[in-house]
Amino acid sequence: MAQRSDLSKLTSDEKDALIYALLARVEELERRLGLNSSNSGKPPSSDGFKKEPRVKSLREPSGKKSGGQAGHEGKTLRQVENPDEVIDHYPPVCAGCGGALGAEVSTDYQKRQVFDLPEPQPLQVTEHRAPRCGCPHCGEATQAAFPEEVRAAVPYGASITALVVYLQCWQLVPEDRLAELLHDVFGVELATATIAAMGHKKAKELAGLADHIGQQVKQAPVKHLDETGYRIAGLLQWLHVASTGLLTFYRTAHKRGAMLTGVLGIIVHDCWKPYFAMEGVVHALCNAHHLRELKALSDIEKEPWALAMSRFLRHACHAVNLARRRHICLKPGFLWWLSARYDRIIVQGLAFHENQPPLGALVGTRERKRRGCARRRTGHNLLLRLQDHKADVLRFLTNPDVPFTNNQAEQDIRMMQSEAENLRLLPDRNRSPNLRYPPHHPLHRPQARLEPSRHPHPTLSYPCPQSPHLLRSWGVT
Repeated sequence: MAQRSDLSKLTSDEKDALIYALLARVEELERRLGLNSSNSGKPPSSDGFKKEPRVKSLREPSGKKSGGQAGHEGKTLRQVENPDEVIDHYPPVCAGCGGALGAEVSTDYQKRQVFDLPEPQPLQVTEHRAPRCGCPHCGEATQAAFPEEVRAAVPYGASITALVVYLQCWQLVPEDRLAELLHDVFGVELATATIAAMGHKKAKELAGLADHIGQQVKQAPVKHLDETGYRIAGLLQWLHVASTGLLTFYRTAHKRGAMLTGVLGIIVHDCWKPYFAMEGVVHALCNAHHLRELKALSDIEKEPWALAMSRFLRHACHAVNLARRRHICLKPGFLWWLSARYDRIIVQGLAFHENQPPLGALVGTRERKRRGCARRRTGHNLLLRLQDHKADVLRFLTNPDVPFTNNQAEQDIRMMQSEAENLRLLPDRNRSPNLRYPPHHPLHRPQARLEPSRHPHPTLSYPCPQSPHLLRSWGVT
């Protein structure tokens, strides 16, 4: 611990400077303590057990009753006309006289149908034989060839391989638990190394498809970009994702700033500075990030302009959703009014910060000169960002293909973060030490998956297509 100076020897100005420095430090620490997953970019897991129950939502009330809405396609279980099995339950005796009853005196019946899974069946063993035939003309013996998929004496078939890869890669079942599941349900003794080998084999087979999907994402009119840290062999690597409503392309890099090349069209991202260095693209910023930052400024710093900007963004999102549901565009006059309202809020916020004392300014003392730009508050930095990137923030108003947020990429990143918990340490023949990676994703090459995102954002009513059927459908959910 550093030795403290004798406060009795400090002058009045030095004591004032020390007090103001401590107050600024306390204010910054209190701000950090007030940040959580709802008002910052921190993940929900960082909230811990002190996470407060969600009593407020960024979603505005719609006035509709909870539950399924009119026109919603239900999933009610209904009886079928031709069941797989029929079991008759005849009454043994008459309820009146006690006489014996049976099928021959049946008049009519009531029916109820139970939907259930059949009993799991053991593995079906198919023997392939390749006879050797002797030619009756020349006497030459010819050996028949086995099918291409039968390459060993006792290989596993395509069906069980597909089930294993699906449960491991998509349902994120760890290898040990997957081996236990197969044993309990089907009676199959499958080693974890065999499970890993199945995933590796399928990854190699789909390598060409992954590259093709990457090219399709690069050329898509709108794509979402994001990145996150990823531990490989104990070292921090970076997992980058580029996705659309239908396609998701993964790749890893040693540097966070290793941007994807050859990208065209509009990219939606979180305003990280290296994205603006990409050439030949148009930018659209994630407004979910802005809403979280504005919530922190409103709740912690009590800055009035932050609440006004938050309401503006939510109202603008709602207006766009209504217009897209009706298959119309927002009127130019209304767009001009929204733009002017955005500018007024920015001006109000800048005026608010101009009236605040500069950070580090001390009453009755001379401020020590600092090299470089003067320090600015968090809200001031956000205001300047919203002012400089106004067109990128509001691009969802004028382009119907641009969503309100970057949730598509964040959800795809979240899938891989969940998958990272199932990593398995396997020996790598080409490198030392061992490489830690998901068994079905060799992370030294780009990866992709042809699947829609499954988890819609739980709090906001903004457009974010989640499946091929909802692609380019911008209704409020």
